[in-house]
Amino acid sequence: MPRVRSFLAVDWGTTNRRIYRIEDGQVVASARDELGVTAVEDFDAAVADIRAQFGDLPMLLAGMVGSNIGWKLAPYLPAPVDMARLAAGLLRIDARTAIVPGVSVVAESRADVMRGEEVQLLGAVAAALVPPDALLVQPGTHCKWAEMKNGAIARFTTAMTGELFALLRAHGLLAAQLGGDVTVNASFLDGVTEGQRRDLMASLFGIRAAGLLGLRDNKDAASYASGLLIGSDVAARLAEFSGETVHILAGPQLGALYVAAVEANGRAAVLADAEAAFIAGVLAMEGQLS
Repeated sequence: MPRVRSFLAVDWGTTNRRIYRIEDGQVVASARDELGVTAVEDFDAAVADIRAQFGDLPMLLAGMVGSNIGWKLAPYLPAPVDMARLAAGLLRIDARTAIVPGVSVVAESRADVMRGEEVQLLGAVAAALVPPDALLVQPGTHCKWAEMKNGAIARFTTAMTGELFALLRAHGLLAAQLGGDVTVNASFLDGVTEGQRRDLMASLFGIRAAGLLGLRDNKDAASYASGLLIGSDVAARLAEFSGETVHILAGPQLGALYVAAVEANGRAAVLADAEAAFIAGVLAMEGQLS
C-alpha cells in the first residue's frame, strides 16, 4: 500500500473549526477553536497561521470556508455525487491548498445545499462505517438526511431542527420553560410521540399550556421540546424512506437522542463516529492535492 503523505485537514464551519495534522493515515495532532468563518477577516493570514502551528504542509479545507461568507466560493456539485466527483471538483487556491466543493439538490421545486457534511457522508462509506446504500442522518444545527446509492450522495434534505430548538430556548414565549437539560427520558419520548403527529406549531404551544395547567414539570420541558422537534423531523423523513435502518453520524450525546427517536418510530438505528467519517473522507481525497 502506498505511503500516505503528511497533510493538514480543516473542517471549517460558521462558528468553529477543527484542524487535523494527518501522517500515514493517522491523526497525530488536532485542535478545535471558535475561529469559524464569521470570526475571520483575513483568510490568507489565518491559513498561514495554521501552517505555522501545525506544519508547512498541503492543506485540504472543507465546510463554510468555501461558501459566500468564507474565503473563496467553491461550487455546488448537483447530486448524485460520489467521492471521485467530489475530489475532481476541488477548488484550487494554490498548488498546496484546496477547498472541497459543496453539494446541491433540487427536487419538486425545493432546493437544498450542504457544505462540509459531504466529506463525512462519503467518508463514512469509504471507511465502511455505513453501507453504500443507506439512509444517513447528521444531527446538528441544520440536520442533514442523506440517501446514499451505490456509495454516492443521491439526494438529501436539511431540517433546521437544532437551530429552531436554540431559538426557542433563547427567545419567545417558551424560553423560560426550556432551561433544563435534555436527556432521553420519559418526557423526551413523549415529545417524540407527539412529533409523529407532525402538527408542530400547535404542539409547541402545548408546551406552554402543559406548564400552566400543571400537566408537566418545567424541568422536563426542554427534554419534551427536543423530543417534539426531533420526533417531527424523524417521522417526516422516515415516511419517505422504506429501509429498516438509519445510520446516525454524530457524537454520543446528540446521537443518543436520534437513536431513541428513530427506534421509537419502529426503525433500527446505528450510531457511527462523525469525526472518523470526516478523517476517512479527507484521506480519500488526499491524493488529489498532489
